[in-house]
Amino acid sequence: MLAHKEDSYAYDIPAPVPAPQIEIPQEPLRRRELNTNLRNCLRAIFFLIALGAMVVTLLGGIGAKNGYTLLETQQTAEQLEQENERLKIEIAQLKSPSRIEAIAVQELHMQIPQKMYFSHEGE
Repeated sequence: MLAHKEDSYAYDIPAPVPAPQIEIPQEPLRRRELNTNLRNCLRAIFFLIALGAMVVTLLGGIGAKNGYTLLETQQTAEQLEQENERLKIEIAQLKSPSRIEAIAVQELHMQIPQKMYFSHEGE
């Protein structure tokens, strides 16, 4: 007896089972949206605080610079006032009659009159 050759072997392999459809609840997506919104708000707050800190720092630096400039200007004004007072004293000394008389006698060889006569006209 001749054996019969079988081309296909029958194995007991079950048919593939489709994967069950799992419904993802919408709540985790809402949490994710809330987390994203919260993160965005916190980022905005952080950047606003950082910007405010930079503005405060810059304004403090400008104020300090203006303070130093004011102090320097006040010192310069005080020095100029002292120099002005010194020059007024020097002008008064240069205008003094005794100095003018000394220059007239010593340098210009002028003489001081011995007798002075004043005329008085009658009315």
